[in-house]
Amino acid sequence: MEFAFKAHGHPNVTSQHRSTLEVTRDQDIGKTADCIIGVSADSVMEDIPSQMKMALKKENTIIKLILKTENAQDEISGHGHPHLTLDHPTDMVCRTSNYTCSRTLMIRANKAACDLDPILIEDLKDGKVLEVKIIIDESHE
Repeated sequence: MEFAFKAHGHPNVTSQHRSTLEVTRDQDIGKTADCIIGVSADSVMEDIPSQMKMALKKENTIIKLILKTENAQDEISGHGHPHLTLDHPTDMVCRTSNYTCSRTLMIRANKAACDLDPILIEDLKDGKVLEVKIIIDESHE
């Protein structure tokens, strides 16, 4: 099961946060937004198909997030959880912790913003397009 959308980089992307990474529908971010790697997302949580949301809410679901720019690609793996509401109107957050809220897409992620490929981050600082793909490994559901 896959869901893909696009976002954009921003000059204020620093990608220094050690426990989260975020893609947002917001068009602008400040320099302190060190977890946000993509802005102006053309999809949000409410756009994720309901069948996929049901799978994301299972603890044993393995979630992969593929991030791709013109010059680089990175992959994050994490887990679903029954407490995920998946209904935030603007933000999608991957967390290395077990914390859940309306912004959380996955928990126990193997990477945060600070762990991403430096070439990917440079592309994002230059405002390049970010292709985002959410993949659920259905064999682990």
